Amino acid sequence: MTPADLDTILAENFAPWVLSLDIATVSVGDGTATFRMPLTPDLARVGGIVSGQALAALADTCMVLAAIANAGKMIPFATTNLDTQFLRPGVGEAILCTASVVRAGRAMVFMRAEMTEEASGKTVATANATFFAP
Repeated sequence: MTPADLDTILAENFAPWVLSLDIATVSVGDGTATFRMPLTPDLARVGGIVSGQALAALADTCMVLAAIANAGKMIPFATTNLDTQFLRPGVGEAILCTASVVRAGRAMVFMRAEMTEEASGKTVATANATFFAP
């Protein structure tokens, strides 16, 4: 799958509030994909840092899209577990999220994500999730 393929899947299958995060696919590789979420005032919390809710939604969305890319087709994955670790305040122009397949079985996919500040490359948060493929 290409970045354009994943952007189309995102636009056609995800809720409007997820689309309002303005996530765009940067690259797709073997079992991994990288995405960009611009930081806007709507995503900021007190102090001008990106909210944890936005980071958790970014991680979940990106891991689903990377799982779809790994499968090679649109699959309506359901999140069964999401564990997010917030490491430092996220600031700047954008957050990059790299999502990777840890293990993909027939019905369950185990994923990992790392979110970094675009400019500094500093890790802001990480996440692990399990998804069910019906």
